[in-house]
Amino acid sequence: MVRVAGSSCTGTKKAMFVGINYFGTSSKLSGCINDVKNVKAFITRNYGFREDPNLMLTLTDDQQGWQFRPTRANIIAGIRWLVQGARPGDSLFFHFSGHGSQQKDHDGDEDDGYDETICPLDYQTAGMITDDELNQMLVRPLPAGVRLTCVVDSCHSGSVLDLPFMYLPDGTVKDASLLKKAGGLALGVGMKMLKRDKIGAAMQLFQGVSQLATGGNSKKMEGQKGSPADVFMFSGCKDSQTSADTYKQGVGSTGAMSYSLLKALGTNPRQTYAQLLGAVRDILRNEYQQIPQMSTAHLTDMNQPFNM
Repeated sequence: MVRVAGSSCTGTKKAMFVGINYFGTSSKLSGCINDVKNVKAFITRNYGFREDPNLMLTLTDDQQGWQFRPTRANIIAGIRWLVQGARPGDSLFFHFSGHGSQQKDHDGDEDDGYDETICPLDYQTAGMITDDELNQMLVRPLPAGVRLTCVVDSCHSGSVLDLPFMYLPDGTVKDASLLKKAGGLALGVGMKMLKRDKIGAAMQLFQGVSQLATGGNSKKMEGQKGSPADVFMFSGCKDSQTSADTYKQGVGSTGAMSYSLLKALGTNPRQTYAQLLGAVRDILRNEYQQIPQMSTAHLTDMNQPFNM
């Protein structure tokens, strides 16, 4: 059963932004801190988020205070702050602009043998943050009725949250075999239930998928990768691609994905999730090879209006 997101987005709104230009390194980028400034201004102006230290956290490498530097430890602490105490009706937002990479997968949940990662400022000494870690910290703790919107503007970011469902611009699931296995299995225990096994509680919604899924990425279809919360991620490119750091007249240095998302929403704020994915891809298509991706934590009707 395909679900319309049940989160109302009328409760507490919290946001976390990470922008890393990697100043003074051979990996320097130009647009990531600008991305954070632009995205922050946009969601504050249009979606009711407030620049209050109790509700908004910004980590960038142009700040002097150590607690606001985008180190691995600070990013992990920030994610835990973001999801802590989340309740039905709350709307959370996470934005990362910086380097993304891949590293060898050690738990067998990746078809290509590599985990996708984001790169903290100190990734060379402290290590990267993997998709498994992001899923564990950012997705799995959330209860039903919470909405989490993630924008990850980095290379190799297509499945960097390890979410089980990825979509095409017409709103259909990208892997038709997964849709076939998951669809049509509704268990009549209310609007928020999909049949994965015989368990009725929302938190156990996805535990039976491993018995249905055959072939690659079965773990991503299990309850340990999904969530009863309404989690939406827009990522800059496929896992196999890179995301551009570019320059736009009137905007300055920017990530191509962050720029395109804001342009698409600014042009038509009332479009559906599927339409938004299509619009972002259309903006990028003529200049860049990267193909933005959209994924969710449970099977969701992507023809509903974008909201957060």
